[in-house]
Amino acid sequence: MNIYISGGCKNGKSHFAQEVAQKMAREKNLPLYYLATMIPTDEEDKRRIKRHILEREGWGFETVEQGTDICKALEAEGVNPKGVFLIDSVTALLQNEMFPIGEEFNLDAVEKVSADLVEFAKRNGNVVFVSDYIFSDARHFDDISETYLKGLATCGKALAKVCDEVWEVAYGNVIKYKG
Repeated sequence: MNIYISGGCKNGKSHFAQEVAQKMAREKNLPLYYLATMIPTDEEDKRRIKRHILEREGWGFETVEQGTDICKALEAEGVNPKGVFLIDSVTALLQNEMFPIGEEFNLDAVEKVSADLVEFAKRNGNVVFVSDYIFSDARHFDDISETYLKGLATCGKALAKVCDEVWEVAYGNVIKYKG
């Protein structure tokens, strides 16, 4: 079963996703992986990663770091490609692909990331995808930021189509939209 979970920042979606993935792994008797997509660029990112690692402590996750080209994680040494994966987050993955450090802005990243996410879901079948819902701000952003937001929405739509369940976590409320 593939599951897509979206929600606002700091609304509990990662914790909910961890519970869902852990339950899935337990029920299917499969290894449990946390596919970490954030590539740290400053001290704040490093603190956030450290906090996330501490929050996962004792949950049974094996961390696989893959900030780009996520399907490569299915071929990594020691990884069962049919295990249960929690991919946190689609938001960071798109950021990494669209704004590669030290390189030019990549407009083609949206199509690549959407295709990679769909391929990962189809190849594995036991994935919990986590993404930020950052579309309700009434502010108008610059063209590059707007392109990123539209790209994240495109990734979300692709996942909603391929996933068996779609959930939103908003202010601690969990809402099921599909499945």
